[in-house]
Amino acid sequence: MRSLLTRRVRPRCHFHRLPIANSIGSVCHFSTPINGNSRPSASDRNASDLSISLTRAEDSLFSFLEYIQRLYAPETQLRVAGGWVRDKLRGAESEDIDIALDNLMGAKFARHITKFQRDRKLPPSSVGVVKANSDKSKHLEVATVTIEGSTVDLVHLRAEEYTLDSRVPEVKFATPEDDASRRDLTINALFYNLHTRQVEDFTGKGVEDLKAGVIRTPREPVQTFLDDPLR
Repeated sequence: MRSLLTRRVRPRCHFHRLPIANSIGSVCHFSTPINGNSRPSASDRNASDLSISLTRAEDSLFSFLEYIQRLYAPETQLRVAGGWVRDKLRGAESEDIDIALDNLMGAKFARHITKFQRDRKLPPSSVGVVKANSDKSKHLEVATVTIEGSTVDLVHLRAEEYTLDSRVPEVKFATPEDDASRRDLTINALFYNLHTRQVEDFTGKGVEDLKAGVIRTPREPVQTFLDDPLR
């Protein structure tokens, strides 16, 4: 098993070389939720001692996305969210790449990608957009883009507010901390920052719980499961 606690090494960029330019023990029990009044320290948020080993395809993809961001959306931060981060830290490969943007809708970022490709007469990426539709329990707009065989979902960081008389949340832009706190489990609330190439643990417990095999909700379990009973 690849150790969780390894020194972080920034991977080399293979963007120019490609066409686009063991396991931890199974989660075992519910644990005490994180105190909602406490904030993780900077060292907890940025797990800079952790390394994620990227495949050449992942490195190329992330470098391409970061290039698009610098070109068209310089104020936007890109992070891989959730399951991909969890699986990679466990030493497992994953194709479930969700990119969370802090201040931009996923569909708009997808349009930046296709504009770049059109302007340079490159083969266009396949793009699909699933619009938010509360009648079909789709509360979030998701843009899916395929780049050189890699499929990526683009979404914005979000907070969800529920009312007592409705299971349909109000979705709005949010900070990484708020986005992490609304997720089902701390191990699914980890981020990988494409700009710093660091793992970010905004709950302060995700890495610890992943290593220990602990299931823990970021907030009180009752609140987490009442907000989304399908969990």
